[in-house]
Amino acid sequence: QVQLVESGGGLVQAGGSLRLSCAASGSIFAIKSMAWYRQAPGKQRELVANFPTGGSTLYVDSVKGRFTISRDSAKNMVYLQMNSLKPDDTAVYYCQSSLIIRWGQDPQNYWGQGTQVTVSS
Repeated sequence: QVQLVESGGGLVQAGGSLRLSCAASGSIFAIKSMAWYRQAPGKQRELVANFPTGGSTLYVDSVKGRFTISRDSAKNMVYLQMNSLKPDDTAVYYCQSSLIIRWGQDPQNYWGQGTQVTVSS
């Protein structure tokens, strides 16, 4: 069974920084991509940043230049460094991974439980 566990959320003042971490564990054959999503109250979940294996990173326009996604493939981990945080960044942040649990199977999406990020003005 695959698990994604996030950590690093919290309360920060506007202009501050936070670093989120996510560890994927369990029976994993290969990881196709790892990403961060967020969902603010009353809004739909949106992609924040994506890091495909062997590919280029992608960011939503609102975080470009402020957030950086990185991966440690040896540890099956993904990080999100968030700088110059704004109140609009307040949301529950979710780790997501498209991965293969057994050779020959199609990739499936897995999600973490989410971590709250609150930015005060």
